[in-house]
Amino acid sequence: MKIIETHCHLDYLKQASLDEIIDQSTQAGIEKIITISVQPENLDHAFELTKKYNHIYCSQGIHPHNAKDYSDEAHKKIKQRASSEDKVIAIGEIGLDYYYDNSPRDIQIEVFEKQMAMAVELDLPVIIHSRDADDDMISVLDKFAPQLKKKGVIHSFTSGPQLAQKALDHGFYLGFNGIITFKKAQEVRDIVSMTPTCRILFETDAPFLTPTPHRGKENAPFYLPHIIDKVSEVKNVAVNELAKEVYQNSIDLFNL
Repeated sequence: MKIIETHCHLDYLKQASLDEIIDQSTQAGIEKIITISVQPENLDHAFELTKKYNHIYCSQGIHPHNAKDYSDEAHKKIKQRASSEDKVIAIGEIGLDYYYDNSPRDIQIEVFEKQMAMAVELDLPVIIHSRDADDDMISVLDKFAPQLKKKGVIHSFTSGPQLAQKALDHGFYLGFNGIITFKKAQEVRDIVSMTPTCRILFETDAPFLTPTPHRGKENAPFYLPHIIDKVSEVKNVAVNELAKEVYQNSIDLFNL
């Protein structure tokens, strides 16, 4: 079973050496890994890992938590790499987070739209974070999705069915992770049920959101099989069949 880890933060992992984590992930069937940048300080870290490991790719972008730190320098760096480096495969992690409000909402929207416009210009998909911001997220998707040829993914999807359907209607994928194994996450499992398998991506968001039965440990790409098993159960689709289709989804979206 071949698996692509579409969203993790390798430079944040601390449980063992990165070589050990990657070796264990390879043994678990993880063929390719996309490590995600979120702030100006780790744009370089994520990119450098793509130079060290043949099967690792990265995104470049600024998370809504760090929108207040967005600068002309960061914009230029993201744009230069995304336009010239084959292993920079998306703009992200970008979006809106009204749960923590670590950056003012007007700045979040401004920075999100700047990066969406960059993705349109560079013809790259986007990796979107959305939390407690469904109405504004729908407005931004309606504005930019028609211009995006490659679309993108709303990762770690925990929003409502209206945003899920809007994203699917625009041709986006939904990313699911260890949250779907949590006891109190029935609403997320309901979204999995309504999402066609041709629009699902697998991710861990490691080191965060460790799936059951490993709660309390740091997350890592090698836990992805637990997520696949749970999606298989919810969708009533054979594991191998599901894994094969979602693997191809990942290839198609990110041109891997």
